[in-house]
Amino acid sequence: MANSNNWSLCVLLLLIFYPVGECVVCKQDELLQQHIPLFVFGDSIIDTGNNNYINTIPTAQSNYPPFGQTFFKYPSGRWSDGRVVPDFFAEYANLPLVFPYLYPGNKRYIDGINFASGGAGALDEVNRGFGVISLKTQAKSFNKVERILRKQLGKTQAKMLLSRGVYLITIGTNDYRTFASDSKLFDSYSVEEYVDLVIENLTSVIKDIHKKGGRKFVAMNLWSYNHVPAVLEAVASQGKYARLEQLNQLVELHNKQLYKALQKLATKLEGFRYSYVDSYKVFEEITSNPAKYGFKEVKDACCGSGKYKGIQSCGGMGDVKEYELCGNPKEHLFFDSNHGSDRAYQILAEMAWNGDSSTSTPVNVKSLFHS
Repeated sequence: MANSNNWSLCVLLLLIFYPVGECVVCKQDELLQQHIPLFVFGDSIIDTGNNNYINTIPTAQSNYPPFGQTFFKYPSGRWSDGRVVPDFFAEYANLPLVFPYLYPGNKRYIDGINFASGGAGALDEVNRGFGVISLKTQAKSFNKVERILRKQLGKTQAKMLLSRGVYLITIGTNDYRTFASDSKLFDSYSVEEYVDLVIENLTSVIKDIHKKGGRKFVAMNLWSYNHVPAVLEAVASQGKYARLEQLNQLVELHNKQLYKALQKLATKLEGFRYSYVDSYKVFEEITSNPAKYGFKEVKDACCGSGKYKGIQSCGGMGDVKEYELCGNPKEHLFFDSNHGSDRAYQILAEMAWNGDSSTSTPVNVKSLFHS
């Protein structure tokens, strides 16, 4: 693939200095026929900074030290010491880092855009009081981007660009934590009914994107709560083993139903292709063989407080101000109480990009970008 940074800049200059449709040296049509943007939907696992620009509580943001310390050298709004999965996908695809949708003044969408919001759920009700951006609202923002691209490029070129794009989506963790802790929800739905509701909302967004031209989707499943320091901390301090068991039941059922839903969509939607990334399996592999991947600690977070550093105090912006910070985040699977380290996300991204059917099926992410 040609160096995308160069021809992306060329297309941007076209849009600024020439009317769409005018014949110019750069040959916009030819460039767009090669270009594959990345669009991102989900929660804090893949948010690259949208929550920097919403009115929410400090712990629903990560725009303060020590977040971002190892790669960006400043807090970019990612819940990591460095990068998150879409950053690695962009690198592997020769794309620039994809902007968060709410980044002030940005109207550059030819490389894609990131709509994900930390704390978001597939259901609108999840963390609504924090002002986070639900999956359905993210989908509405995508519709706005699609309209802007049509104005910038013309209907035909915009549709072609969107059809070549790759759409990364992962969400559900916040939905299931809400369910496990909300007695009203627990009394209103069975585990099966609630998972079906989450999957239905998730797949409805995929269908909406497909109507706008999207054809290639990456869906990451959820990893086990057995490895999340915040959950381990709660179990250790409160003894709520039943809650951990229920959370894992929700995750396992979600992953099973998500895979079935993708298979079903492939039979019903024209041109639909997907890569189901088994992050659950990747994290199980890492925790079973940590030394193989360079990790010394797969239970304790690098940054936080409490037995497992599972109290959400990293950065001292929440109710708990005191926190500990490890010396080398690369040795930790988790950077803070709920989120992976830069190194953890790099391993997950590499396995998703180049992996065989055991980690990304029926094709890996690289196959979607190279087709």
